[in-house]
Amino acid sequence: MCLETSKRPGGRSARVRDAVRQATLAELAEHGYGGLTVENVAERSGVHKTTVYRRWGSVEGLISDALELARDEPWPVPDTGTIEDDLRGVARLVRNGFDDPELGPVSSAFVAAATQHPDAARALHDFFMARHDQAADVVRRAIARGELPDTVDVREVIRVAVAPIYYRLFVAYEPVTERDADRAADAALAAARAGVL
Repeated sequence: MCLETSKRPGGRSARVRDAVRQATLAELAEHGYGGLTVENVAERSGVHKTTVYRRWGSVEGLISDALELARDEPWPVPDTGTIEDDLRGVARLVRNGFDDPELGPVSSAFVAAATQHPDAARALHDFFMARHDQAADVVRRAIARGELPDTVDVREVIRVAVAPIYYRLFVAYEPVTERDADRAADAALAAARAGVL
């Protein structure tokens, strides 16, 4: 099976890419990064193995492509009317994503892949940049409402709010409670208000 060029958006190439992406996510959810294989993705997607190898090259290529496609998907950024609740909502979204039985293993696999391969690391970086930019809307709204100074780095507030969650999960290997997520958001907000961010 030969992939067609991108001249036919929504054509066979898009269907193949979507099938492979869905198969990659399903395999990651079931087997994690360590159990992901090109062969299993090909079988699950119904796309010939040689096509998958030619287009994606490796497991890391599959992961990078899945992250690239996910990068621009909308994210349910909170809009409660206060920066405190919005920032806590962002931190809870991250925490709940890793706690979700289907999404959690996939998200963890993306992080694991990024520690092992530079292409996956670049794709994860780009994914986070897009997510941080989307989430930074809560900070932009807070600045417009006069809750934060206009000198604050809107993306840095988000990074500081979610970083403790990643630290607990992937460095300390500790569970993250809702209270932990709230505390991380509150610390980021205090730093923003103090002019540190």
